[in-house]
Amino acid sequence: MPHLQSTEIAGRIEDLYDAPLADLQAHAQGQPPGMLSALLGMHHDLTVAECSIAFHRDRLTQLVHPEQQIGVHEVSHVLDCARRLTEAVAVRDSQITTVLAVLQSLGRVAPPAPTPAAAPPAPAPPVPATSAVASR
Repeated sequence: MPHLQSTEIAGRIEDLYDAPLADLQAHAQGQPPGMLSALLGMHHDLTVAECSIAFHRDRLTQLVHPEQQIGVHEVSHVLDCARRLTEAVAVRDSQITTVLAVLQSLGRVAPPAPTPAAAPPAPAPPVPATSAVASR
């Protein structure tokens, strides 16, 4: 079985968000659209393209099998299958380029370093009491 890019992309998304993909998908459904939902959408499109490639590659292999005769009717199927395979490869390549560029631009931000406990503020200097009688 060939190495699927969607598997690698899923791992990078999981590493970035430090959670399994299924948990991230569940979390994103309850949130407004953002970077996570965009990454998950690109991953989904990449997965669909890879499945389409596998399907059309297998179908094309069946159509041009050496024991199979290719007549006028089968030629249109071969051409259509080859066209669909080409489209699926183009979609996959486009999705990989885009999602890798986005992932490369993102990085896990280290949590801020804890600040040392601040000293309690110094008490304000006492205000001298004012006399009720004005002095001259």
